[in-house]
Amino acid sequence: MMRSFITVAVALAIYKIAVASPGDITSAALTGAASVIDGDTIEIHGTRIRLWGIDAPEHDQLCRGEDSEQYHCGARAANKLDEFIGSRPVTCEPKELDRYRRTVAVCSVAGEDMSAWLISHGLALDWPKYSHGKYAGDQEKAKQAEQGLWSGSFVEPWNYRACRRAKGTISVCSEP
Repeated sequence: MMRSFITVAVALAIYKIAVASPGDITSAALTGAASVIDGDTIEIHGTRIRLWGIDAPEHDQLCRGEDSEQYHCGARAANKLDEFIGSRPVTCEPKELDRYRRTVAVCSVAGEDMSAWLISHGLALDWPKYSHGKYAGDQEKAKQAEQGLWSGSFVEPWNYRACRRAKGTISVCSEP
């Protein structure tokens, strides 16, 4: 009888996970060594985690620096994030699942919000559609100090992706 109960409980738990819709999240905090996937995505213990409230340039996206020369701003954001994390553990507090079924979370290293760090260094943008302006102050400071992206010109990552989906080339979609 107990074995049947456990089997049913496990089956219900698996079903709940399988049918969870985007936005549903029941996970506890995740802590561990993180691998950087791109400027706003990491992986901990095999779980892909999208940093909440921000958008970083795509891995193939080009931006212009203060010298007007193009550089791979998405790769730079990922590399700088990797340097920031180093070998320190990352803790993520899940908020929801996105439409790609990735965990969306607020993550920190040694108590510092990784999204705020990326924005304050001009490596990512506040995404008000999701953050409701939580990082707007950090972004304004980075913009005034001409940090990272703000030292030159760039296309917002959400507009870059829309252009690429419309079959635009990397170079065309990267130009403001």
